[in-house]
Amino acid sequence: MGINKQSDISANLQIGPTSEGMIRIYIEGDGIDLPMDFDPEEAREISEEILAAIASAEQLAQK
Repeated sequence: MGINKQSDISANLQIGPTSEGMIRIYIEGDGIDLPMDFDPEEAREISEEILAAIASAEQLAQK
């Protein structure tokens, strides 16, 4: 499945710090239980990618 392909799959997303100083992105859904831990710098890079994607999506929506 690519990033532009629609899906009927639903999942819950949680993001927060762990007790070990990591940032956890946790995805849970039907048949999915996926905890992903990142150090703070990696999490910052992910957040920058998300913000860049938001800016791009907003520009596309204005056209």
